Amino acid sequence: MRVAIDTQPGGAAPNEDWVAGTPTLAVVLDGLSTVGLDTGCQHGVPWYVRNLGSQLVATLADSATSLTAGLAHALEGVAALHPECDLGNPGTPSATVAILRQREGYLDHLVLADSPIVLDSYQGFSVITDLRVDQILPELKAEVARHETHTAGHKEALRNLVLAQRETRNTETGYWVAAASPEAAEHALTGSVLTEDVRAAALLSDGAACLVTDYAMSSWAEVFATLRDGGPRELIDTVRKVEATDPRGQRWPRYKSGDDAAVAFCQW
Repeated sequence: MRVAIDTQPGGAAPNEDWVAGTPTLAVVLDGLSTVGLDTGCQHGVPWYVRNLGSQLVATLADSATSLTAGLAHALEGVAALHPECDLGNPGTPSATVAILRQREGYLDHLVLADSPIVLDSYQGFSVITDLRVDQILPELKAEVARHETHTAGHKEALRNLVLAQRETRNTETGYWVAAASPEAAEHALTGSVLTEDVRAAALLSDGAACLVTDYAMSSWAEVFATLRDGGPRELIDTVRKVEATDPRGQRWPRYKSGDDAAVAFCQW
């Protein structure tokens, strides 16, 4: 498996996405924004995704370890790195997870939350994603969308949304992300396909996938053509060019003018 990767911040703040690739593994993590709220952790989201990613790559190097077990082990490992922090805080650093691993003629996948894995197969494109977060708090999301980005009203609405999301995060009635507890791994979407049925695959944080999913400015076929011709950097640059035409979020209401973006492009 040949893996090309790239990640770029969406603005001046530190990048909260993380990506890695090996000859058998690709991982994309998208850290959840804290919008300045207390997390109970002195380290921050970039530290969290960096350490979670490193633990995942090390643990999943053993093909006998399932993706679910590997994620649970990695979550335990990161929690053990900062026991002095309040890991019970509902805003403890957290992230979405997308993993693809090649194993003995199969491609195993794991998705936790809304960073999709897109497979380019001989039957067409298939998108593996977990959109449970989209099904909760629709009124608060609509209030965020009502305001232009960077306005006082937008900041207040986003803060209220994140506060409410924290209360539903990693609960049976809400949605699941990687955080402090290994229990989240049991709620990930997993599966396998034959490697011979897939021509290429892309793992994307929502800051890159939005070109198709939110902005509808590209198709998956066009995304894969861009990835083949110019790689992940060109895809992210394309997203930035589109966002630059709507800096205040009038055409495409969103949480930030530009979100952190990460891409892993896999070919065989």
